[in-house]
Amino acid sequence: METASSGAASLVAVNATSSDKIESEDGQSLVETYLSRRPDLVRFFTQRLRSAAAAEDLVQDIYVRLAAQDGAVAIHNPVGYLYRLGSNLMLDRLRGERRAAIRESAWLDSHSTRIGLEQVAEDSGAEHAMVAKQRLETVIAALRELPEQTQRVFRMHKFDGMSHPEVAQALGISRSAVEKHVMAALKLLSARLR
Repeated sequence: METASSGAASLVAVNATSSDKIESEDGQSLVETYLSRRPDLVRFFTQRLRSAAAAEDLVQDIYVRLAAQDGAVAIHNPVGYLYRLGSNLMLDRLRGERRAAIRESAWLDSHSTRIGLEQVAEDSGAEHAMVAKQRLETVIAALRELPEQTQRVFRMHKFDGMSHPEVAQALGISRSAVEKHVMAALKLLSARLR
């Protein structure tokens, strides 16, 4: 029975008698094959992407995909499978970047002024900057009124970009407590900014 995994249908076949470990026909696990071929994969995708950093990210994504796969699978051509998986991930990434560039261009066109082919800067002016500065001072003053733990939770979540579970784990408190601290901070800020 053939299965398709990232467009590599001809390279993967389900083997109901093997263990839950993905293996090549010679018994070597696919992760072991990946590890032995990793430098080759990086070189190959560096040439394709013209960026060593992008190639490293892509090769890491290959590993993430391999680690996430489950089920009993026998790979007929493990090296080919790795390159196909990487090529498909590379194409997905390039398509996503192209879509993002189109979206950004469309947004920029709708939110800027052009005279001929030149984009004209739209500075907001001194009055807008003063209002923004006053608003920031209000936010800072309001945050200083909060209890220290609430300030810490709010800063970790909103400024450091941590999720509620991450903040809870870092501070040794429950997720519900994190949510309550964040809500208290937001409630105070909302009242002050009206």
